[in-house]
Amino acid sequence: MKTQNNHDLRACGTLVKRNVSMYFKDKGTFFTSLITPIILLVLYATFLYNVYEDTFSAQLPEGLVDDSLIQGLVGGVLLSSLLAVSTVTVPFCANLFMVQDKVTGARGDLSIAPVKPSSLAFGYYIATVINGLIISFVALAMGLVYLSFIGWYLSFTDVLLLISDVVLLVLFGTALSSLICYPLRSQGAMSAVGTIVSSGYGFICGAYMPISSFGKALQNTLIFLPGTHGTSLIRNHALNGVFEEMLAENVPQQAVDGLRAAADCRLSFFGNTVEQWVMYLVLAGSILLMLSAFVIIMVLAERKNRK
Repeated sequence: MKTQNNHDLRACGTLVKRNVSMYFKDKGTFFTSLITPIILLVLYATFLYNVYEDTFSAQLPEGLVDDSLIQGLVGGVLLSSLLAVSTVTVPFCANLFMVQDKVTGARGDLSIAPVKPSSLAFGYYIATVINGLIISFVALAMGLVYLSFIGWYLSFTDVLLLISDVVLLVLFGTALSSLICYPLRSQGAMSAVGTIVSSGYGFICGAYMPISSFGKALQNTLIFLPGTHGTSLIRNHALNGVFEEMLAENVPQQAVDGLRAAADCRLSFFGNTVEQWVMYLVLAGSILLMLSAFVIIMVLAERKNRK
């Protein structure tokens, strides 16, 4: 039994190395994944900065808060939006090789090999997580550099929490993309799904526009989506330092609470405030649920194909 387990682990490790290597060898896919966060950062800074600045400034009496704090607030929102979208959309690009193996026939060769279907599933999943983390950490680094220029209020703890958020959301994005993309059998279908996710996910998770700006009915619907909770976690950790500095400068607690709500740092579930530990629980539960579903579906499909 121990020998078999070691063989399965080695097989899974080999598959991970193969899939990661293929991802970096395909320059087109790699640079497309890498440039996506850069484009998003430029678009956010160009088109959304003034929108958020006017929105937050309008909620405060003139002269109550320094411009540097407003800039730090807007910068934190843009950084959290960038990470909330990139950590989910990049795994869809990185998961292209799972579909490509079907197109090229490599999946058939892997099915013949003495590799458990579960090892094959985890090989794809872990490789996509690694690829997604590399790109997402690049996006985080760019965002932190941007924040250092317009207004840095992050503590060391905030940065560590942002890193943990990135890891958690990449795990979520990989589980989601694996479950959605496994049935696809052409690169065209994969590209179409990636385009739909890239264009629509930012709206439904509150990255482009805060959930608080939507109607109550839509807010009560989107609160059930795990991505909404992921975005709120990143917002909390990206903006915590700004809000603490505001309170230190004697900005009224009520005004700070209003800004927290406007930035989706506080989510409401039918009138009840959602605590951060609940957000973590929702994300972790959704990751385990989708990953389990992906592995089960792949195991059943591979066993059927091998008969």
